[in-house]
Amino acid sequence: MKSRITRAVNRAKYAAVFAAIGAGIGGLFGRSTASSGGALGALVGATLGEKELTTSLLAEKLETPTDDE
Repeated sequence: MKSRITRAVNRAKYAAVFAAIGAGIGGLFGRSTASSGGALGALVGATLGEKELTTSLLAEKLETPTDDE
C-alpha cells in the first residue's frame, strides 16, 4: 500500500513540475500554446513519475555513452 501511495505522489509531483515548465515555455508563444505545453508537460512528468525516474538517475542515463561511439 505504501508503494502505491508513493508512486501516486511521485506521478503528481512530476506532473505538476513539468506542467509548469511546459506552460511557461508555451506561454512565450501564446495562450493556447501555454495550455498545450502544460498538458504535454504534465503527461511527460506523470510518465517519468510512473517509471520512478529521479533526476539523478535520468542524468546518469543521459551521460552513459553507448557502444556505438
